[in-house]
Amino acid sequence: MPLIDRTLVIVRHGQSLDNERDLFSGIRDPDLTERGVGEARNCGRRMKEVGLSFDLAFTSELTRARRTLSLILSELGQPGLAVHRSAALNERDYGELAGLNKRESQERWGVAQVRAWRKSFDAVPPGGESLAMTADRLLPYYRDEIESRVRGGQRVLLVAHGNSLRALIMHLDRISADAVADVHLATAQTLAYRLDERGRVVDKQAFPA
Repeated sequence: MPLIDRTLVIVRHGQSLDNERDLFSGIRDPDLTERGVGEARNCGRRMKEVGLSFDLAFTSELTRARRTLSLILSELGQPGLAVHRSAALNERDYGELAGLNKRESQERWGVAQVRAWRKSFDAVPPGGESLAMTADRLLPYYRDEIESRVRGGQRVLLVAHGNSLRALIMHLDRISADAVADVHLATAQTLAYRLDERGRVVDKQAFPA
């Protein structure tokens, strides 16, 4: 996409050690795998190829997102870009599921229950957060700190997590609570949004993972 003001680019982190083992991560803090490092670098190269650059960036407090962002910025030639970190952008807390293999979790609680915890908007895993609860902490930060800057004409890069970004995509694309179960971001998948002065989406483009 051409270099345009009021652009928000969102990226899910590259493959983590928990992703590789098919574990629920939540707010656990695994690093990237070698594959994840490559995914992050390739993401930065693709952005550079299409002429993207940024005025500032946002990420969570978790290593897999922070390192993905750092690798992307290195490939873009913007390693010194101002970066804002916040726990509001962290992955959802999976509670008792965190660190468990997804297949083992299905054997313990049942396929339907685990799918509801993973994909639905309201279901709360034991000791953890629903997607609705994740949205409740993420969206105020997004509106105050990120959207305000994009509406002001800046180009912003956000690197976060599968579920925290699902909550944001639900807001940006006006997806219903029922339909959000079908929203999925692969590791290092990238979406570019152009917003108008009121923060509404006027264009969206997807980059392959």
